[in-house]
Amino acid sequence: MQKSKCSKCGAKAVIFRDYEGVALCRGHFLRSIEKRVKKVVRKHGMIEPGDRIGVALSGGKDSAVALHLMNMIVGNRPDVSIIAISINEGIRGSRDLALKKSVELCKKLDIEQHTFSYKEEFGKSLDEKVKEMGLGKDDVCGLCGVSRRWILNKKARELKVTKLCFGMNLDDEAESIMMNYVRGDIPRACRLGPVTKYSTKRKGGDMFIPRIKPLRWIPEKEVGLYARLAGLPFRPKECKYRGGLRVDVEKALLDLEKKHVGLMFTVVNTFDRMLPGIKKTLDSKETAIKKCKICGEPGSHEVCKACELWR
Repeated sequence: MQKSKCSKCGAKAVIFRDYEGVALCRGHFLRSIEKRVKKVVRKHGMIEPGDRIGVALSGGKDSAVALHLMNMIVGNRPDVSIIAISINEGIRGSRDLALKKSVELCKKLDIEQHTFSYKEEFGKSLDEKVKEMGLGKDDVCGLCGVSRRWILNKKARELKVTKLCFGMNLDDEAESIMMNYVRGDIPRACRLGPVTKYSTKRKGGDMFIPRIKPLRWIPEKEVGLYARLAGLPFRPKECKYRGGLRVDVEKALLDLEKKHVGLMFTVVNTFDRMLPGIKKTLDSKETAIKKCKICGEPGSHEVCKACELWR
């Protein structure tokens, strides 16, 4: 049952949180998100003195909020710097607007931005690669995700970034956990979590830039509401290629969340409690980091997935 007035001050409410049973006005909602993100950053030691943080900025709501909040947290710290890294996949009809919004946000926040493209790195845009391979919608997400992460890691290292920040929200993380469970991909599941840096201790792992996810405890709908209320520029539409197993898992989790409020929090929290044990049970060979014999980038096989798909 939604309430029209803020539970804290009586002002007009902009959201009712079912999982907390409270209604919040604009001010209290914005502050609650900022407080929660700061708590996550502190709890997991996401920021350390001397860090140069690279935020993966796509132009969507999640990365826009991540950049805004990280800038709010570290913007005045002389010992920490922040930059934005954007990737132009080459998707006609959507990337131009997304990149335009990302440029607008960086100018608004006075943040240095670096933009790279599939065309420059792989010789083809995503649209061209999809046409060449004759891929269906359900196959494109996997190709694009592997390719984008490859470029982000490579360029972040070249830019001397110490941490890569991603805008994964609560829904994204719950989906990733369930996808790996459904696929039985335990080694990949071990790469999840609020901070991904355990691989840097393994052979070849120094090539990986540690990743942080400050929005991991914020539901997707709240990230979108925060972006709108904070006046952040972002592209509202989803990618035209979004599909595959993630979409099916997303629908299933949303249906369950409607019937069992707070379920996504439970999924992520339970996984976090299991993760240390899961890592201990894995054979080191399963998680060993290797250097691709073609491009020299890190991966789990002799030839990394990006080279397998593009070279």
